[in-house]
Amino acid sequence: MRILVVGAGATGGYFGGRLAQAGRDVTFLVRAKRAEELQRSGLVIRSPRGDVTLRDAKTVLADQISEPYDLVLLSCKAYSLDDAIESFAPAVGEATMILPVLNGMHHIDVLKEKFGASKVLGGQCVIAATLNREREIVHLNDMHSIGFGELGGGISERVRAIASTFEGAGFDSAAADNILQQMWEKWVFLATLAATTCLHRAAIGDILKTPDGRRVIEGMLGECKAVAASNGYPLGDASNARAQTILFAEGSPLTASMLRDIEGQSRIEADHIVGDLIARGGDAQQRALSLLRVAYSHLKAYEARQARQSA
Repeated sequence: MRILVVGAGATGGYFGGRLAQAGRDVTFLVRAKRAEELQRSGLVIRSPRGDVTLRDAKTVLADQISEPYDLVLLSCKAYSLDDAIESFAPAVGEATMILPVLNGMHHIDVLKEKFGASKVLGGQCVIAATLNREREIVHLNDMHSIGFGELGGGISERVRAIASTFEGAGFDSAAADNILQQMWEKWVFLATLAATTCLHRAAIGDILKTPDGRRVIEGMLGECKAVAASNGYPLGDASNARAQTILFAEGSPLTASMLRDIEGQSRIEADHIVGDLIARGGDAQQRALSLLRVAYSHLKAYEARQARQSA
């Protein structure tokens, strides 16, 4: 299976690097600067699960793609989706599968409209990783998994083929017959975490020490769960229990990556993670000044300030 990994940043570089290390046919679609970095220093992963240095990582620039790939693994930031689509579009042929591991759901709608529903799979990943100053991929904990499946449910032959390719590649992977349910459950958790920690500019443990912190987290989680349920994806017992355990852990240093982006004065995925959830929430979110809408206004105010200061 010929795999095109869009980008060689923290997420794509990690999973693509593991696949390449395991001998899979992987090519990284990168910009010229990143191609030069990889040629000079190799693709380097620093991880509790084992370090990797690939001196011969295959790369391609967008204008160099000459034939379709079997699988496109897409892990860009939501605000870079349009640019990413333009760059990998020449790699999409009749039988190409596109596996996005972005959060939320808006990207699925965009990809289906651009390439057709039959080419798009559902997917999600669990990993905490970043690029350091040396442009090495630093894996921040021991979690590294990808889930994937057909948007319509069930386990197809092509999903089995991906599962076979990913098996033994140095990270956890699983084909799912209910990938949309899993994506919604992750979205509820991430939206709650992002909205809550960004609104307070604090970690979960700090929020729980405030007079109304627990009530705010409970309210935010309840609103996000209600949106998922109204779209036909109520949280399962296991996901609900996990959310309760993590979001109400006394002393927890956990924050959302979106808060870390704000603290670094970087771009954020406010519209994709929080705004789109509100848009899918029906009258309950459109009319009332909910906690989720307050958090979204907070994020949009940050974006407005960043735009003003950079003008």
